[in-house]
Amino acid sequence: MTKPDLLMLNEMRPFAPKALEAAFNVHRIWELEDAEVVKIAPDIRALASFGGRVDAPMMERFPRLSIISISSVGYDGIDVTAASRMGITVTNTPDVLTEEVADLAIGLLLATVREIPQAEQHLRSGLWASSGPYRLTASLQGRSVGIVGLGRIGKAIAKRLEGFGVPIAYYGRNRQADVAYTYHAGLTELAEAVDVVIAVTPGGAGTRHLIGADAFRALGPNGIFVNVARGSVVDEAALIDALRDGTILGAGLDVFENEPNVPQALMDMKNTVLLPHVASASAATRDAMAQLAVDNLIAWAEGRGPLTPVPETPWPARVVSEG
Repeated sequence: MTKPDLLMLNEMRPFAPKALEAAFNVHRIWELEDAEVVKIAPDIRALASFGGRVDAPMMERFPRLSIISISSVGYDGIDVTAASRMGITVTNTPDVLTEEVADLAIGLLLATVREIPQAEQHLRSGLWASSGPYRLTASLQGRSVGIVGLGRIGKAIAKRLEGFGVPIAYYGRNRQADVAYTYHAGLTELAEAVDVVIAVTPGGAGTRHLIGADAFRALGPNGIFVNVARGSVVDEAALIDALRDGTILGAGLDVFENEPNVPQALMDMKNTVLLPHVASASAATRDAMAQLAVDNLIAWAEGRGPLTPVPETPWPARVVSEG
């Protein structure tokens, strides 16, 4: 039986290519000249990517493309509308990173409220010995927390927050019948009711700049904002203004609008904790993500159908007309 051709768009965990070679003829785009990509394009049936961008023109380069497997839970970098139109199934890696991202979100919240990196720097720079103790910080105690996007990760964050004894509320498109947390039908309403907002909502056009100046004003001068979602869900310029003028107290950010480029204004501020998009970046979790991406591809190659297709491109694939 002839193995289908697969094109890797970027490097994955070391075990992944070997696992894929059992079911595919694997090509690595970074090892190929443009002319070589053009030559193999008619044969490519599958793409594998670690969170990269795949737009309609790229899909059109591969006329027999049937599946795009990404090693990420977020798939806003993939034009799923175009994929659906072309009958291409897109798969992501939900669940396997939920606990890791939730852990990081809590760590980032604590680091922001208690200014942990700043206090460490105070020690490392010798200021504790020369100038005295680090200043008193804000506290998580007595706060209430609002979660924007109560999906798998949002619920895992909420479960952890229960242990801190803080009231929890959430905002989403719909009230969820199976949770006891307070629901707010509007983002500004949520921000007015709490003094910590954690963003966990998916990225994409539908949530672009969802959180902006109005939400920060509602959150107020004691407010803490944490983002482990996507940089695109926040109006970054409005966030910078809110931090600079004291509209909110501080922010902990793992994601940014133009990664890996982080605005200098955010880096210069003393009321921010900034991480380089590492919420799922443990070896164990990245291995699990890569394994699920591989399993999706192998299940497709064996005719069983992928395991975790995204809702916009279900399996079996349906071709959706542009009209």
